[in-house]
Amino acid sequence: MTARLIVLRHAKSAWPMGVPDPERPLAGRGRRDAPAAGRRLREARCVPDLVICSTSRRTRETWDLVAAQLGASPEVVFEPRVYEASAAALVSVVRDVPERRRTVLLIGHQPGVQDLVLSLAGGGDEEALARARGKFPTSAVAVLAVPGAWSRLAPGTATLVDFAVPRGAHVTR
Repeated sequence: MTARLIVLRHAKSAWPMGVPDPERPLAGRGRRDAPAAGRRLREARCVPDLVICSTSRRTRETWDLVAAQLGASPEVVFEPRVYEASAAALVSVVRDVPERRRTVLLIGHQPGVQDLVLSLAGGGDEEALARARGKFPTSAVAVLAVPGAWSRLAPGTATLVDFAVPRGAHVTR
């Protein structure tokens, strides 16, 4: 049975002076876009049963806003190895996923998330691949079909089935 790996780049973060990188919060746009990503996943029936989230504040805040839209309560692991990880390091994290997990959401950072998706995708939706190659903006969501065991995940073994950049509505007063 094919598993799904959902790769989500955290929503737009703020750059407050004097705040260390791991503690940067989401910006207003990020707080609007993250729920849109959650709605996109719910509407596509792509709800995870396991979430692996970087330990940074912006990824945790992204997850909180995505989670509120899913209508489910998956297991969540805040994984320090995801922060500033390369594609190879992220593959290592995903290889540790128990086989009983069939839909996994990984929330991380650039350039690791884009490199991971492009490395794993041995094919798939050509338009989605072209967009993922061109730019992997904040709140971007890539869905990969993984045909084998998580432990055997390797470059070129997955298929990119969807790539989207959900955006929330801007509210003015």
